[in-house]
Amino acid sequence: MAVLLITNIKQLIGTCENPSLLQGKNLSKLPLIDDAFILVEDGIIVDYGAMYELELKVPHLPKNIIDANAAFVLPTWCDSHTHIVFAQTREEEFIYKLKGMSYAEIAAKGGGILNSANKLNDATEDELFNSAYKRITDVSKLGTGAIEIKSGYGLTVEGELKMLRVIKRLKEKCSIPIKATFLGAHTYPLAFKENHQGYIEQLINEMLPVIAKEKLADYIDCFCETGFFSVQEMETIVQAGIAVGLKPKLHVNQLNSIGGIPLAIKLNALSVDHLETMTDEDIVSLSHSGTIGTLLPTAAFFLRMPFQPARQLIDAGCAIALASDYNPGSSPSGNMNFVVALSCIQMKMLPQEAINAATINGAYAMEMENMLGSITIGKKANLIFTKPVPSLAYLPYSFGENLVDKVMINGSFI
Repeated sequence: MAVLLITNIKQLIGTCENPSLLQGKNLSKLPLIDDAFILVEDGIIVDYGAMYELELKVPHLPKNIIDANAAFVLPTWCDSHTHIVFAQTREEEFIYKLKGMSYAEIAAKGGGILNSANKLNDATEDELFNSAYKRITDVSKLGTGAIEIKSGYGLTVEGELKMLRVIKRLKEKCSIPIKATFLGAHTYPLAFKENHQGYIEQLINEMLPVIAKEKLADYIDCFCETGFFSVQEMETIVQAGIAVGLKPKLHVNQLNSIGGIPLAIKLNALSVDHLETMTDEDIVSLSHSGTIGTLLPTAAFFLRMPFQPARQLIDAGCAIALASDYNPGSSPSGNMNFVVALSCIQMKMLPQEAINAATINGAYAMEMENMLGSITIGKKANLIFTKPVPSLAYLPYSFGENLVDKVMINGSFI
């Protein structure tokens, strides 16, 4: 039985006996303990408190004691929206964008999602696994302690199943918890450009049965957007996913508001993601639902789009999470520290709101709230230890510094 005591924590952030999904004004409530300790046993948090309580709470000190040296300690980031399995980066398209080329023009040159699909279908499963494993290792060192990964760069039966099998291998190999999402409905492959129904039937009749049989996914997703999948097409695809046990987590309202929000709520979606383009009606609908709005500010940043209306969503009482959207086309970074900083700088979120959205609410957006997202007895000891900082607000304020000193996963430093 491995017992570890961590002492002299300057601030222990996110302490909560009975955590819940945070909505509206409650998102700014971030409980913390000054001059604290935390006790870990076999990778699980078993106690915590102020240093003056240590002798009472832990009368028999364990052999293994670590001095935090006045670090801030907080739960690891829960990144609930990524496309981290991909074959190659797309920096050539980055140059095209800088030269003023539109998305449609880039797509006409073979770019965009179809570019990633072509490269992925040429890659082996081992190549995809090895590159994704390295990316996950890298983001873990930056404080990510749980991650969701989508398919969607296969767009063929073989390619989508290959991606999902890679994600399944990552679940087995990686030390951080991973959730898998089937996003075969990312765009229409060229072979089905004029035959949408044919591709939808392939998704439902050829992909979903194998996914269900091999237990390859936890969730189903669909890119509901003008020029991609209509509201009606999304409903057909999602209902088929629900029928085989996959819960919906949906791409909506990135470019246009076309009715994706009310349908997602009707389908009991766990989350609706992107939300750059929100009407007043969309915001009210989301605020009256149990669906989480997942904001992806680095995608808006990279694409030079308007940022998500975080303040309006929070003020209306919505539950929001933050995620990286790590992908090669529109958000080629999984650095959740920058996501948190950008949310404060560009979306006017308070540091407490951004941290909660990237930890406990991110955990809820992956149904991992019972194991991660807060400093709670019984949860995994997945923790970020900061370098010396003067205050909590300094974390998003000094966005150019890497302020993560070390990261603990399952009670062990990585």
